[in-house]
Amino acid sequence: MGKLTSPSTIKYIMAKYDFKFSKGLGQNFLINDMVVSDIVEGAEINENDCILEIGPGIGVMTYEMASRADKVTAIEIDNYLLPVLDETLADFDNITIVNNDVLKVDLRKLIDEHFSGKPPKVVANLPYYITTPIVMKLLEDELPISDIVVMVQKEVADRMMAKPRTKAYGALSVAVQYYSEPEIVTVVPPSSFMPQPKVASSVIRLKVRPSDLELLDKKTFFNTIKDAFSKRRKTLLNALSSGIMKVSKDDLKIAFEKSGVDGGRRGETLTIDEFALLANTIVEVTK
Repeated sequence: MGKLTSPSTIKYIMAKYDFKFSKGLGQNFLINDMVVSDIVEGAEINENDCILEIGPGIGVMTYEMASRADKVTAIEIDNYLLPVLDETLADFDNITIVNNDVLKVDLRKLIDEHFSGKPPKVVANLPYYITTPIVMKLLEDELPISDIVVMVQKEVADRMMAKPRTKAYGALSVAVQYYSEPEIVTVVPPSSFMPQPKVASSVIRLKVRPSDLELLDKKTFFNTIKDAFSKRRKTLLNALSSGIMKVSKDDLKIAFEKSGVDGGRRGETLTIDEFALLANTIVEVTK
């Protein structure tokens, strides 16, 4: 078998195993060696690392990571790819394939069982339609992981990186930056995939770390963010008073006054620290 990034090799595998790309699973296989290298280098994988891979496909990144890491556990939802992975990864004894849906599996239990409590690095080439739910599950569940290195739609990566007062800045920006330090590893053109997607992709690395924000109530903090961005054109006062928190305008006016945050501003202008200050004040006013 030839290189796993070669279109001819992929066509050979598809014919041998009667495999067809699933639009429903958003399958796009990498055919660019440089991008594979960029991902592995971006994750800074060494012989002491444990890797949790989501969506190994035919094993392109799995192969490269297993040659560098101590152990790789890959979660693959597509049953049709299991015999393919058995063949493409036959040279390695440090790879485990778990046939499951990453959004349904108990990841904390899996990490404990497969890595003996050692925080793994998560590496994934994610289908666009499910990128945000998977990334947020990894972050919000506060799993024992050190880094998340993922291939996502470029627009989504830009939103994760975005700063206040920019068009891309939103609830996703604040949430990702609350749990991690994001950095772009590389931008990937559509021609790097088979079949080609219609948009560019980015590889983004999220360095997971505890937040230094002191929150009185995390739920109120994230609900404040959701309400602030749910109606972007509304002022904070109007957006929050008609949001999921059900806080009265009178209480909000008091909270804005006490926090020093102007209720006439829009959510996209607030820093993460200002959101924390406002949310804490709302908790104090409404308790």
